[in-house]
Amino acid sequence: MIWNKVSIGEFLEERKDRFKPEEANNLKLKRISKIDFSGNIHINENKPTKTNMILIKSGDLVISGINADKGAVSIYTGDEDVMATIHYSSYSFDSSRINIDYLKWYLKSKTFLKILKEQTKGGIKTELKAKKLLPLVIDLPDLSGQKEILEKIESINVECNDICDLQSELLLDISQLKQAILQEAIQGKLTQEWREKNVNVEPASELLKRIKAEKEQLIKNKRLKKGNTINHPRNLIELDSFPISWEQCKADEILFVTKLAGFEYSKHITLEKTGEIPVIRAQNVRPLEIDKSNLLFIDKKTSELLDRCSLTKECLLVTFIGAGIGDVATYNENRRWHLAPNVAKMEPFEGCEEFLDIKFLNYFLLSPVGRKEIFKHIKATAQPSLSMGTIRDIDFLIPPIQEQKEIVEKVETLMQKCNELEQEITQSEEHANMLMQAVLKEAFESKTENTEEYANA
Repeated sequence: MIWNKVSIGEFLEERKDRFKPEEANNLKLKRISKIDFSGNIHINENKPTKTNMILIKSGDLVISGINADKGAVSIYTGDEDVMATIHYSSYSFDSSRINIDYLKWYLKSKTFLKILKEQTKGGIKTELKAKKLLPLVIDLPDLSGQKEILEKIESINVECNDICDLQSELLLDISQLKQAILQEAIQGKLTQEWREKNVNVEPASELLKRIKAEKEQLIKNKRLKKGNTINHPRNLIELDSFPISWEQCKADEILFVTKLAGFEYSKHITLEKTGEIPVIRAQNVRPLEIDKSNLLFIDKKTSELLDRCSLTKECLLVTFIGAGIGDVATYNENRRWHLAPNVAKMEPFEGCEEFLDIKFLNYFLLSPVGRKEIFKHIKATAQPSLSMGTIRDIDFLIPPIQEQKEIVEKVETLMQKCNELEQEITQSEEHANMLMQAVLKEAFESKTENTEEYANA
């Protein structure tokens, strides 16, 4: 196998056709919307553009300047010319010098990234344009050597893909197992033996009577507004049966539901990267837990001014608009936090905290039945949303408080085992990716003793 030092520009030539927006729109060509990390090109029908465009012809090598190192490199094989934004670049290539499939693997190897970093300013941190790519000097074997290396890489890649496919199936199985656990939990199947040993536990109907009495007293003392009564019938049709000691109820019967009004937000709140009071936005609400990686803050005075949407005790948080609509998490911090206007809170009425386990309610809303309850009245608008009335109308199944806690304990134990399995599978996937990179490093950097000297050295 003979290796040579060559510049990429010796076998690639940039296609330099460029169009201003008006000219590009008049051509009415289809356009590349993206190249995914598997190298698949996605084409959109003719779509008006406000940016300059490049031309791509059949057989061209197309590179995403932003994601080339992740595998966004492909050959366009369509019959008709297409366009792409200037974040892409297109090249014809000399097939007598380069095996293009070999090159695609090379471009997403750490060997290439190392050369890019050494020979150009900014490395891969800036877009991979032709002026940066073509002058790079690389070690390149002859065509027969490229073919030999490519066959070894693709053979191992098939094995790695098989591993990744199996891992994806296992992760899907675990996800479905989690849903099955939650479904059995909210039907009382996980605590059947517990009920058999605790037959004298007070039924949930008595618990709900206490909550009702506390709520009425709060209204009488003007510590809680009466609000609009939810008149929809209780109707959990997805469940054929549930334990006799359990009871159905509306969210409005057991929880205070509120949100921050938009006008209050615009008038009083300026979010900062640092501050006294963390603000929970929709992107912070994840199933069961709060994502604290990108919190923003407000000052304490503003939080106290909008006290109704402060967070001072354990409660449920629900996103009611946006991409993560219907996500539910538990807030249980031991200091004051605050809500953004796209998150609602559901908290026990004052004096009723001991009757409800918030995590049980959270698990209920993450179950298949709970998800249907959240979305049963969703507004089908351009941006789907949940109204406060919708959230107050959610039907819950409530066990006795002792059984609520027992369910939470059992679910957490089972979920922990599922999470451990997920972690093992994810680590296995990472090992497969590391193996592939090791194979690429060995393929693109090793040379036999007989070819240490380059033909054109």
